[in-house]
Amino acid sequence: MSTDSFVHLHNHTEYSMLDGAARVEDMVLAAKADGQTAIGITDHGNLYGVLEFYDTCRKHDVTPIIGLEAYMARNSRHDRPSRRGKVDDSGGEVDGGHRLYNHLTLLAESTQGYRNLIQLSSRAFLEGYYYKPRVDWELLEQHHEGLIATSSCLSGVVLEALVKDNFDEGLSMAARLQDIFGRDNFFIELQDHGIADQLRTNPSLIEIAKRLDAPLLATNDIHYVHRDDADMQDALLCVQTGSLMSDTNRFKFDSHENYLKTAAEMRYLFRELPDSCNNTLWIAERANVTISKDNDALPQFPIPPEYQKETEAESANNYLRELTYQGALARYADGLNQEVRDRIDYELGVIANMGFSDYFLVVWDLIRFAKESKIRVGPGRGSAAGCCVAYCLGIVELDPIKYGLIFERFLNPGRKQMPDIDMDFDERFRGEMIKYAAERYGSDHVAQIVTFSTIKARAAVRDAARVLGFPPAVGDKIAKAMPPLLMGKDVPLNACLVETPGFEDRFAEAADLRRMNETDPDVAKTISVALGLEGKRRQDGIHAAAVVITKEPVTEYVPIQRKPGPNGNIDDAPVVTQFEMHGVEDLGLLKMDFLGLKNLAIIERCLDLVEMNSGVRPDIDHVELDDPGVYSMLQRGASMGLFQLESPNMRDLMRRLSPTAFEDIAALVALYRPGPMGEKTHHEYADRKNGRKKVVYDHVDLEDVLGETYGLMVYQEDMMRVATKIAGYSMTEADNLRKATGKKIREMIQAERERFVSGADNMGYGRELGTLLFDKIEPFADYAFNKSHAYGYALLAYQNGYLKFHYPLEYMSAVLTSSKDDKDKLASYLSECRSMGIAVRVPDVNESLVDFAPSITQDRTINFGLSAVRNVGSALVDRIVTERREHGNFADVYDFVRRVDPLVLNKRTMESLAKGGAFDSLGISRQGLTLVVDELVDRTLERRKDITHGISTLFATLDDAGDWSGTDVPIPTKEFNKEDRLNFEREMLGLYVSDHPLLGVEKTLDLYSDYSINDLRASLDVDGSQVVTRIAGVLTSVVVKTSRSGSVFAQVTIEDLTSSANVMVFGKLYTEKSSILFKDNIVSLKVRAENRDDSPRMTALDVVAPKIKTIANDIVQLNLDGPLARPEGIARLKEILKKYPGSTEVFLHMPHSSQTYRIGAEFKINVADAAGELLTTFGGNVFRSTIPSEGVSEQS
Repeated sequence: MSTDSFVHLHNHTEYSMLDGAARVEDMVLAAKADGQTAIGITDHGNLYGVLEFYDTCRKHDVTPIIGLEAYMARNSRHDRPSRRGKVDDSGGEVDGGHRLYNHLTLLAESTQGYRNLIQLSSRAFLEGYYYKPRVDWELLEQHHEGLIATSSCLSGVVLEALVKDNFDEGLSMAARLQDIFGRDNFFIELQDHGIADQLRTNPSLIEIAKRLDAPLLATNDIHYVHRDDADMQDALLCVQTGSLMSDTNRFKFDSHENYLKTAAEMRYLFRELPDSCNNTLWIAERANVTISKDNDALPQFPIPPEYQKETEAESANNYLRELTYQGALARYADGLNQEVRDRIDYELGVIANMGFSDYFLVVWDLIRFAKESKIRVGPGRGSAAGCCVAYCLGIVELDPIKYGLIFERFLNPGRKQMPDIDMDFDERFRGEMIKYAAERYGSDHVAQIVTFSTIKARAAVRDAARVLGFPPAVGDKIAKAMPPLLMGKDVPLNACLVETPGFEDRFAEAADLRRMNETDPDVAKTISVALGLEGKRRQDGIHAAAVVITKEPVTEYVPIQRKPGPNGNIDDAPVVTQFEMHGVEDLGLLKMDFLGLKNLAIIERCLDLVEMNSGVRPDIDHVELDDPGVYSMLQRGASMGLFQLESPNMRDLMRRLSPTAFEDIAALVALYRPGPMGEKTHHEYADRKNGRKKVVYDHVDLEDVLGETYGLMVYQEDMMRVATKIAGYSMTEADNLRKATGKKIREMIQAERERFVSGADNMGYGRELGTLLFDKIEPFADYAFNKSHAYGYALLAYQNGYLKFHYPLEYMSAVLTSSKDDKDKLASYLSECRSMGIAVRVPDVNESLVDFAPSITQDRTINFGLSAVRNVGSALVDRIVTERREHGNFADVYDFVRRVDPLVLNKRTMESLAKGGAFDSLGISRQGLTLVVDELVDRTLERRKDITHGISTLFATLDDAGDWSGTDVPIPTKEFNKEDRLNFEREMLGLYVSDHPLLGVEKTLDLYSDYSINDLRASLDVDGSQVVTRIAGVLTSVVVKTSRSGSVFAQVTIEDLTSSANVMVFGKLYTEKSSILFKDNIVSLKVRAENRDDSPRMTALDVVAPKIKTIANDIVQLNLDGPLARPEGIARLKEILKKYPGSTEVFLHMPHSSQTYRIGAEFKINVADAAGELLTTFGGNVFRSTIPSEGVSEQS
């Protein structure tokens, strides 16, 4: 054994999140550079980083020693003792003066030990979670085989006693651990960071080792790789705890010694105890863990007895064939021609040979259960739509033969890789599908998959500025000087400071940042700290879709945990793997995507409403895909609320492309992405389709391949077909070409280039054409889109569009419901309703349902759902709807309070309903009702109590005691002024509904804005860059603040008819413009907008108050068109005109005949009061701006 080497065994990587700061590869390479042949990983309480660590060590020929620094309950993992003070990673204190939990270092000596680490870590989360995942003595007894344990650090059970000068207890704890793990598998761990408690207790540890004959072990409790990383790690701790680095009373390390020291440094530090260093080598020699990457873990589908064969594989193959042909007979009603049979037999052969029949049966069963349970399933996403077997099984809804979708793009016979069928479900029932999988295969065989977020460059800058104690302006200043986001991604900080391969073009954009870094000490310090924070793991979460299903319990392969949501109960939280998605797949486990899709819920809600209103449920899954009305709607760009088609740039592209067939929708999905848009392919396609440019082919034979896409390669499958046609590739080889060019590995691309060019020459097309085409294929592979995926998305988009066109009220009701918790989305969809001539009314206790729904009393009107009213719980909403259904409408507000259960109806909910307009239809004043709510509810409760106890009032008999109407609580007729009424409505409903301060002034605001707020948000989501533009709207909030430097600034919320945005107004600008920055004022803001941490941030550069031109007060003309042209529309118009009497004459214009009629004098109105209701009822085009001087007729 070498006497000058050393192995670090107690090490924390960045997976000890916001505590450990060592990147796995940096740590391994540093150890190797020092000649260390092995290294350990012992992250706090988890095994998150084990697979990355294992693979990295093997790649660099370093022995991986897998471990865990477990949290340990003092007694039982089931105990939940009360605690004192803040709990940080040192444990905190509970009653009795002990730590809430201790640390225990565990290392896997063998593969069995690794399995026991998985069990311990998993059970700590599932059974012992209390602030941290905790093991206990019982679990250690059960899972100690193959493990080495140490006494750990100052937070260990042994050292906790020694720090308190309780030697006997420390000895007892050490002896107990030795009894569990064995004499050669329990080590007394020594650390020396120059900390007083370590120096004082190390002699006692040595004495305990002598008494127990336990070996010593030197460690350094590594939390970062290099000594000069200490400040960066300290900053990371401050990010975790929300502290400033200057705070003295915070959780921090007591030295700068927790770095990866060289073997020489460790040998010198423990020169008087050489065996403590030798023993690190002994453990390294003993450690022999193999993590299997070829697990036979595919769950076996239970095959019915009548289909079973000699082997399990043959049984699965047989049953899959039977189900496929049963489905084929239903799918191809005209009979199975030879092409279909050949395709099915070929695919079944490949699936069987690759051993994936069970996989298909598992997916088929999940889809079958969903459909039988009335859970809507998506028509297909990803490459699975190219599989005819999947189509016959009902897994996807697109016929791959009809649409030319390629099976090998989904499953390549020449590449052993698990198929990947992504499943979309109605978002409301994703949990039900995971629950079914758990019931079908065992709850311990199913888990969701973890995902990790990292600290992005801009976030690192702002975090660094905050923990250094600088004002937010410092972080903002640096972030704004960084190059704009590209495709939503930051440019790395280092690439802003030093020319970096792959970022050469962005380097020039960071010139201001480099100048600031050189001249401003605060900026330089911030960037220095931010460089260390950037890219570190910030937190773990649950992947939006990924689920793993295993043959044996999940913990036979990977560690698991529970992940509660905010304020969630850990015991009810979902079970989640500790390894991320790619690691799970690398182990050979079945990873499936269960994605909850909002648009599927929209379809189901829409169909429910249509069926409720008409008694007939449309069969949306079998509509023809050539409805001219749908395409006419898309050509106008009227696609708000449609899957994949609603962003402003997409709507512009639709108008340019003018889709006329289903294939065009698929092309829109594929073309509307940064890659093809950057190459202007989307415009080229649109222009060729509509004859503005000529369709050209590089060779006439390519017309058969690229005719559908006007001579352009749009899809990955186009590239594959070009390769088969021109270069003689098989489909399997063509898919390998796709994979190789997509990976951007130079050697692979060069080999494929030669293969392609030679193939073209051999096929008679010549090397020149081969070179020309490969020169196009190579960059195209960067952004080529999967055709099967595009067609699956297009089908869902078409279904959405079909429902919107044919059932606009039901569809928009469903869209509004889907966004009821997102007020910005809700506002944009309300605006869309107005443009469609659909009125959206405030909630109504006599008509509204739980969610948005078409009115049954008013044409082209949607009622707000009662559940959207603030402070109104689901129990009350259900009670109102049920009571109304069973006993009829409420006669008046007294009838309402008498019939609704007082257990769910209280003063606050009554007031909220009143302010939200829910009692308007009963003809009472909103303000009046709020004035008497307390008395009305109190009197109702008193009367109910009297009746319950059989008490009659002085003049009432027992027979009529229950008929108290409450009319002795009169409701005042006084009403809120318009401003208060709308503000209360917005407070209760989240936005203006019955009216809007901006209705009637839209044309003026258009002159002062370049974007609607909703479109600005969407454009930032697409390109991620900074933009300077103008928005206009009403200020709904103005909060004035003072910075640390004493300057005054404001945070304002501006709202237009589509959405709202928070905007910062700083320093000098606020001082200059404060006179117009007040609540309810209408302003135009010039803003700098950017996407920051996945949310739009805006800073004002200028503020102006537009000169508002309102509707003329002397005359007003209404267009007799759309909903206003119907008899019920005229009747509704009369109601509104009578409701707002005034001095303005009203004219009706008939656009088709150009005739204009004057309405009688009794219908003169107050335009300012009536405008909002007219616009919300009849749409944005109801007002006509000019009155012709002739051709006017009288109309009464």
